Amino acid sequence: MRSRIAVATVSGRAYYWLANELNRRKIPFLSLIPGEDVPPSIRVVITTEDESKRIDHPCILIYTPDDDPADVIDEAIRIIKNKKIYEELVVGVDPGKTFGVAVLGDGEVLEKMEKPTLETAIDAILTAIKRHPARARRIKIGDGMPDIAEEMAGRLQIAVPKDTLIEIVSEAKTSSMKGEGSGKKISDADAAVNIAKKGKI
Repeated sequence: MRSRIAVATVSGRAYYWLANELNRRKIPFLSLIPGEDVPPSIRVVITTEDESKRIDHPCILIYTPDDDPADVIDEAIRIIKNKKIYEELVVGVDPGKTFGVAVLGDGEVLEKMEKPTLETAIDAILTAIKRHPARARRIKIGDGMPDIAEEMAGRLQIAVPKDTLIEIVSEAKTSSMKGEGSGKKISDADAAVNIAKKGKI
């Protein structure tokens, strides 16, 4: 996949946090030194306030190392996709010993992760809902562990915006690897993607 995002900074701290978040999401990016020519394929350049004056590009986003890098990267992704706001944000959750969480904006995976506890999974869901603006929001929780699914739904119900739809859905055909034997399982994060896409009540 060709890089659409460039990180242009000589600040070790800023570069560390931005590169870490981009790599975590498996988003390709180009590293530049401020003042270098920006290739035409780059849609967004992320840099610091002081270094922005040395960059010639129509779309520059400013990052401050004290801020959460996820915020500026979310904005960069929306610019690349030409979306100021998503029509629908869907969060899929695969509960279990490890909680898979996937966030989809208009059907495209924005991020996916695995969390060790119910509490950290709920925190990740609430953070995702705050970070990704959408006209409609839906949380789909897999029913593989009914007690945990019910507890999560109840706790989310009092924490999310009132117009957020929360559903406990079937996990059928969301955890097996397509074309492989029954013993082959996909990761909890990928199962959460499938729950977000296919899970039905």
